[in-house]
Amino acid sequence: MGWVRSSHLGWLAKLRTAGGAVGGVPPGAPGALALGCRSSPLQLPARPSSAGRGKVMDRNPSPPPPGRDQEEEEVAGGDCIGSTVYSKHWLFGVLSGLIQIVSPENTKSNSDDEEQQTELDEEMENEICRVWDMSMDEEICVGILGNMACFQEICVSISSDKNLGQVLLHCLYDSDPPTLLETSRLLLTCLSQAEVASVWVERIREHSAIYDSICFIMSSSTNVDLLVKVGEVVDKLFDLDEKLMLEWVRNGATQPLDQPQEESEEQPVFRLVPCILEAAKQVRSENPEWLDVYMHILQLLTTVDDGIQAIVHCPDTGKDIWNLLFDLVCHEFCQSDDPPIILQEQKTVLASVFSVLSAIYASQTEQEYLKIEKVDLPLIDSLIRVLQNMEQCQKKPENSTESNTGETKKTDLTQDDFHLKILKDILCEFLSNIFQALTKETVAQGVKEGQLSKQKCSSAFQNLLPFYSPVVEDFIKILHEVDKALADDLEKSFPSLKVQT
Repeated sequence: MGWVRSSHLGWLAKLRTAGGAVGGVPPGAPGALALGCRSSPLQLPARPSSAGRGKVMDRNPSPPPPGRDQEEEEVAGGDCIGSTVYSKHWLFGVLSGLIQIVSPENTKSNSDDEEQQTELDEEMENEICRVWDMSMDEEICVGILGNMACFQEICVSISSDKNLGQVLLHCLYDSDPPTLLETSRLLLTCLSQAEVASVWVERIREHSAIYDSICFIMSSSTNVDLLVKVGEVVDKLFDLDEKLMLEWVRNGATQPLDQPQEESEEQPVFRLVPCILEAAKQVRSENPEWLDVYMHILQLLTTVDDGIQAIVHCPDTGKDIWNLLFDLVCHEFCQSDDPPIILQEQKTVLASVFSVLSAIYASQTEQEYLKIEKVDLPLIDSLIRVLQNMEQCQKKPENSTESNTGETKKTDLTQDDFHLKILKDILCEFLSNIFQALTKETVAQGVKEGQLSKQKCSSAFQNLLPFYSPVVEDFIKILHEVDKALADDLEKSFPSLKVQT
């Protein structure tokens, strides 16, 4: 499924040792190679010399046509459960037969013969034994528990068993991606239950090695399904417990014990943020629409000072995060050739991305990468484009009331308006910060290139006024020096500005 960097192998061996006997990876079990990890390309052996052979072919020969046996194998492979050789039809048949045996109708008909109720024919007994053997796989066991935990009473029962909780957490030290995926799914289910969420948060806090395991997965795995699910677990943890989030942010800070903080010229290195960045890059390469969870994690980090410092002052990582998010809003999400309705699908991820960009931009005084690169005009263009699409999305058809016959649809519309309002607030705050930083030269360039045309300025003013009136007034003053005709036209469209300037 992939390769792992050699430097990670020694770390994984230590992690196995830290896992202890309970749920740890036994000696001889598959190592990190099964995790599906990123590394440099595999070096293939050199091609044998053609000397002494016949004529060299110009192309690879076409594969022989599939035989009947091969076709049957492919059909059979589609019936397999995961990577096992167990057939789905066989399993459904066994379970259906067992249900018929224990069904109430069958119990009533055999009520006179107690011995017949408890005995199964030999064939059914053997089939059930095979099902039992199949369920002894670690991945399947955790997956079954994850399905059972969807029911609140069972989730409470699982969570109240301290020993079982320890075993499940130790599954996070495993090297098998399917097991890690099922374990993450189970944890997310339990963390989503308000009655037991605090129990799991406290257990995770007590197991410091879980932080290392999660960071290792985020920074190394190529399994996007696993990365998304682990990201959802981290997002839920940070949303539930700010204290845990701060602990994890500070965990990665490396400061020599014999060197005072004030004497250190370099900022401390935070491990968590680079790992989140690596995971986000990997997820984006597969499907940018799955970035939502990692963008929200970064947004949660910006709600605390230590989190902002971890993003902004981390060497190279701050610039890499800025470049990633900048590229997403300028070239990926909500582009000019997309229909306005696309905003409904991307509103949550856009809110997170612009929120993080705004936090980094507000800390730009010490950041050379924001000074060197011309970021203001492309960001203004993207912000106004999203605001224009939002106006289109919020326009209701005249006959829309005819279709809104149920409470469910009304609730959906309210939710949409709520998320769009959050996005609008973030966009307006960010846009106002950029307007305040504009110079006369930048405004002149924006007018010339079209980012600050009359139409786009009007869209910006409609959203910024009246809450950001001072910012708009200062911008109009600069615009008067650059293009008086454009400034006069905008003042005619917005009379309140004419009076106050």
